Formats: sequence, C-alpha cells, structure tokens
Amino acid sequence: MFDDLRPHLAELRKRLGLSVLSVFIAFAIAFVFHNDILTWITQPLNDALTKVGRIIESQEKATWRLKKTDSNTTIQIAQNRPVAAANKLQDRLEEASKVADSKLALLLKEAAAAAKELTQTLQKIDTNASRAETKHKNFEGKITTHQVGGAFFVALKVSFFAGLLGALPFILYQLWLFVAPGLYSNEKKMIIPFVAGGSVMFFIGVIFAYYIVTPFGFQFLITFGSFLYTPLINIENYVGFFTKIMMGFGIAFELPVFAYFLALLGLVTDRTLIDFFKYAIVIIFVLAALLTPPDILTQLLMAAPLVLLYAISILIVRMVNPASKEEEDNDEDEEENGKKTEKQVLLDNLEKS
Repeated sequence: MFDDLRPHLAELRKRLGLSVLSVFIAFAIAFVFHNDILTWITQPLNDALTKVGRIIESQEKATWRLKKTDSNTTIQIAQNRPVAAANKLQDRLEEASKVADSKLALLLKEAAAAAKELTQTLQKIDTNASRAETKHKNFEGKITTHQVGGAFFVALKVSFFAGLLGALPFILYQLWLFVAPGLYSNEKKMIIPFVAGGSVMFFIGVIFAYYIVTPFGFQFLITFGSFLYTPLINIENYVGFFTKIMMGFGIAFELPVFAYFLALLGLVTDRTLIDFFKYAIVIIFVLAALLTPPDILTQLLMAAPLVLLYAISILIVRMVNPASKEEEDNDEDEEENGKKTEKQVLLDNLEKS
C-alpha cells in the first residue's frame, strides 16, 4: 500500500516545494517595495482615524464648548486683562515722554519699551496656553510600535502577505497539476478557468474587504470609546488584524469556484445545494464570526456576500450538473410522504383524544 502512495507523495512534495519557492521569490520582490505596501495597508486605518477625529471635533464644538461658553468667556477675559493693562501702560508712558524734559523723557521711553516687551510676553503666554488647550481637546489617534525591531518585523509580515498574493496563481496552478492526473481528458482542459477564476475571485474578495468592509469596520471600532480613550494602534497587531480580514474574504469568495469544480466532478447538484441551504446559512455566519474581527458590522459585511455567492453557486451548478428528473421526483415523493406522515400522526392523535 505504501508503494502505491509513494509516487503521489513524491508528486505532492514536488508541488509543495515549487509553491513555497514561488512564495519566497515573490516575498523577496515585495520586500523591496515594503514601504509602498505598508502605506497601502495602513491607508484605511489612517482614513478611519481622520474621520473619527472630525466626528469628535464636531461633537465637541456642538456640545462641550457651547456648554462651557460662560466659563470660557470669563477665562478669556481674565487672560486678556494683563495684556490690556500692559498696552495701556505703554501708551501712557509714550505720551508722558513726549511732554517731559529730556532726562525724564529718556526714562519714560525705556519704561515704555519694557511695557511693550511685557505685552509681547503676555501675548505669547496666552497663545501657547490656547494652543495647549486646543491640542488637549483634539483627537490624537496614532499608529505606534512597542518593540525595538517592530518596524523590521512589520516589513517582513507585509512582504510575506504581498508575496503570498502574488504567488497565488502559481500555487493554484501547482494544485491543479497535482489533481489533474486523476481527471479525464475533457476535465483537464479546465486548468485555465480554475487558475484564472480562482485568482480573480480571491482578488475580488480582497478588494471588497479593502474598499467596503475596512472603512466601515475600522471607523466603527475606533469610534467606539474614542470619546473617553485615545486610540494608539500597535502596527504589529494591526498588520495581523488586516491580513486576517483580507485572507478571510479572499477565501470566502472562492465559493463559486469550488462549487463549479465539485459540480464538474459530479459530486454535487443544484438540488444538493438547495437542500443544504438552511445549514449553509448557519455555517456562513459561523465562518464570518471566525474570519472577521469580533464586531457585528464586519460579520454581516462578510455573511451577506457569502449568502449571495451561495445563491450564485446554485445557478452555476445548475448549468454544469443539474439534478436529474428522477432525483427531483424522489425529493417530491419524500416531501409528500413526509406530509402524509404528519397528517397521519395528527389523525391518530385526534382519534386517541
């Protein structure tokens, strides 16, 4: 038995080795451009931080600052009084220097210059105080790192992620070459749809997650509690968080491709998927909970497209491997028998009562 499996294991080792090699080559290329890749990855987070900052600032202007108007006005008047007094002192000293004799005029001019310097100092103090107050009130979310080599390890992570995406078509091609010897000649011709369709659907899932899911999900998660806490996002955690979402949506969008090839192999029919639909809904929501962050919004944003993709998969399977009339008749007979059984149970219960 082991002798029979040995050629298959050798072929599997060969395909896995080539797949891993392709990932390393793509990783080396991506590492050269890791700054650009990291900028692309962090763009949704930066946009979310900016939007949340605007929301918080508008909330403060509409509520907190209006409620504190009287006290702020009093503080502003109290702060402006020393400046006004210094300006007034400077003006009076300059006027007195014009009518006084030469010696007294010189002293008054020096006093006026000192009063002017005092005025400028007080104005700087007021400006710095107002800036500090504004800075304290503004939203200051930041992306940080908590490790000495954090930037380097982040560069490795984003490069590996980009390398995996770049090598995906070649990996699917190697997978097909491993499966192809067990297929018929007409089935082997489906290599282009498998590689191209699988790659396209995976990238569609990544694009959907990047442009649709992350803007809403990140804004929701950052906004929650940001009125009390300042978010300091750890870049190491964020990269893992981001790649989990991208990979989850990419794999989820492969559902029509898998359904197509299962139907091509005769393993499923459209009737099979229709009968399994009620269980598929539960599985879809469980997978959405596992593959997305722990918030309802992101889970719904994954579950809704998956339900739609499942419906599209039913249509694809119906075109490739539709259920035979005998299977449909058997299903109808089973449904009728089930209804008759239920009616018989009700009649028996009525007779007993």
